[in-house]
Amino acid sequence: MTRTSPPPEPDLTVDGTGLLCVTLLLRLRRQIDGAPPGTVVHVIATDPAAPLDLPAWCHMTGHTYLGPVPGERPVYALELAAGARATRADAPWHPLRHQPEQPEQPEQPRSR
Repeated sequence: MTRTSPPPEPDLTVDGTGLLCVTLLLRLRRQIDGAPPGTVVHVIATDPAAPLDLPAWCHMTGHTYLGPVPGERPVYALELAAGARATRADAPWHPLRHQPEQPEQPEQPRSR
């Protein structure tokens, strides 16, 4: 995606200063939980892997990665998408897999 204008102002800012990717994604996932689609999130991320990890996580979940935000601090923007794929609360780099519903078993006649 090529963007010529800066990312929009944030509706929510997640401060991940000093956090490595795993912990950053745990915090990000927790703080965006319940936020509506279209919410613009700015993530402050000092982890050198953040410019790779955040777009990859957005691709996996379906959120839109908007790119780096110009400024003195390392900030990255994303926009929350409707119908984004949920991730595990304890492992936000893994999709949440729903357990298939078990078909109801017919009641067995009781022997006397």
